[in-house]
Amino acid sequence: MSAAAYVYPWDVVGDASAAESVAGLGVDHAVVAAFYHATRALTPRHPLRRVVVAEHSASYLPVGEAWEQVLPPAQRWVEAEDAFGATAAALAAAGVPTHAWVVVDHVDGFDAPHVVNAYGDVYPWALCPSHEAALEYAVGLAAVIAARPDIAGVEFEAAGWYGFDHLHEHDKVAGVPLSEDELYLMSLCFCDACREEYQASGIDVGGLREAVCTRLDARFAAAASAPLSGGLPDPDLATAVLATRTRVANRLRGAMVRELRTQRDPDFPILFHANPDPRRSTAFTGLDVATLPKDTGIVVNCWKGSTDNIADALGHDAPVNAGLLGVRGMGADTDGLAARAVAMRAAGASGIRLYHAGLASNADLDAMRGAIAAFHGAAAR
Repeated sequence: MSAAAYVYPWDVVGDASAAESVAGLGVDHAVVAAFYHATRALTPRHPLRRVVVAEHSASYLPVGEAWEQVLPPAQRWVEAEDAFGATAAALAAAGVPTHAWVVVDHVDGFDAPHVVNAYGDVYPWALCPSHEAALEYAVGLAAVIAARPDIAGVEFEAAGWYGFDHLHEHDKVAGVPLSEDELYLMSLCFCDACREEYQASGIDVGGLREAVCTRLDARFAAAASAPLSGGLPDPDLATAVLATRTRVANRLRGAMVRELRTQRDPDFPILFHANPDPRRSTAFTGLDVATLPKDTGIVVNCWKGSTDNIADALGHDAPVNAGLLGVRGMGADTDGLAARAVAMRAAGASGIRLYHAGLASNADLDAMRGAIAAFHGAAAR
């Protein structure tokens, strides 16, 4: 049973007290960003800054000559050549092991094959895992992580299909509210590589594209504001499409795990941020838990307090961890965080992951500390 919190390198580098603060939460380890997308982040306790702007997807540790032409460029906004390593060293000195937080198919400002929707619109924030270049990219991420002796485990975010319904800079896409079925259709990829994958599965690509556009156009033309129900009208086609996407995503995840296992023992923890609904294309990537690579596990999103994702993901060999939101300013109910952590354990969670120790206020950190203590207490009973 493990409890961990997420941390950015800029939360720790330059702040002599940050690692002890993380250790004081009672975590079993910290999950530190090693490869991360663009973001703007508050640093409420840092002695030198209050805001960090990460301008693009970046590497927070040296990747070596073999991968420097494949992986994101080095970050420029933390004053350390190896910001991840400096963070891990500080945490180790405070008695906290470090796991790597690796964002895979969610990218910004990165020249690589991207998802192309049924209308031909390119999603430059989402790599398409059907492409060999994306597969090489993912394997490169795994290779760099595997070679680092200061990494005790890894969590892969967006390792599979990434699509329409995650935030982008200055989003203006909520004018027509879309159902989960419609978000799924907006996330289906029709790039050349995906067209080949569909064809290999016996899917009429033109017919699929027409069905997707017809269904979505009905939504965009509807007089009512409420989303329409249902996805693709042909259930056999819907099943074939989902099976194709599952095969592609499993190929990506399998390649990453094989690369890690070439250098790490089977007990090296590998987790995927996941949603037990295989259609979802967010940072918690939709997947079939039964098809995960051997000796891996998942983190599911329980930010709203529901244990449904835990229940839906259990029943397989993969351990299931609950991701909990611990920042009141982002919508967390921090007063109920400890009770929620206990509920996750009762529902069958193997661990909890708290988002996010660096973004949290001091009051939020107190709530996280209480939640971790409550989870450990529940696990011990």
